[in-house]
Amino acid sequence: MPAKAFYEKRNRVFYITINRPEVHNCVDTETAALLADAWRAFRDDDDAFVAVMTGAGDKSFCSGADLKQVSQGWGPVTEDQFRVQLQNLEGFLGYTLGVDIYKPMIAAINGYCFAGGLEIACMCDIRLAADHAEFGILNRRWNVGLGDGGTQRLWRIVGLGRALEMIITGRRFDVEEAYRIGLVNEIVPRDRLMARATELAEHICQLPQGAIRSDKEALMRGIGRPLEEGFRIEAEMMRTLMLRRDSMAEGARAFVEKRRPGWKRHGL
Repeated sequence: MPAKAFYEKRNRVFYITINRPEVHNCVDTETAALLADAWRAFRDDDDAFVAVMTGAGDKSFCSGADLKQVSQGWGPVTEDQFRVQLQNLEGFLGYTLGVDIYKPMIAAINGYCFAGGLEIACMCDIRLAADHAEFGILNRRWNVGLGDGGTQRLWRIVGLGRALEMIITGRRFDVEEAYRIGLVNEIVPRDRLMARATELAEHICQLPQGAIRSDKEALMRGIGRPLEEGFRIEAEMMRTLMLRRDSMAEGARAFVEKRRPGWKRHGL
């Protein structure tokens, strides 16, 4: 039986796929565990530079939690396992509450992006959406809350007013509105979505990775902190970058000498 979620690495791009198209790629506990393993594998793989997250098929990216399983009390999860999950803050649908992945992550939204699926998309840094994609916090209709970062990430992406309206009403909206409010970075024809995601990922892979990761870490760690503390974190990351094996000096020399940088280790 095919895995409910799987990952594969091609060159330096790490593809993660939810593989339950028959149920609109909703996530049960088995799928969540596989997704958590995939995100941790990406985080820890030195040769994986960019992740692309998508759903199998062409109808749904992810429609959220498997409500059939939720109706049965999340199936095989024991009370102790549930408590550990909350303490570890990994999330219900995978590694969605992990905040220690400082590599770029792209969501290729190939259809329905509802409830927890929207939370997974918000976990990613860049969101590309097929022209038929739809969005909404539809779990509002069934009294299911947001437990995978939605209350914290969504308003930071689209603004407080819009996020509150989306969370409270649970309405469904199309990709054009998602693009207009900044939830989606780019709309792509559905038959070009994965090609475009790969194209973007490979472009990012060609850039020196050290500064990308340092800047993302500084941004993520600075969220919610006073401005002065954010500046301190940024300065710390800048100093760390300067002391790495391939320092900024090589990039600067390459600029002055009008040549490509000679990175020793992928510009890390």
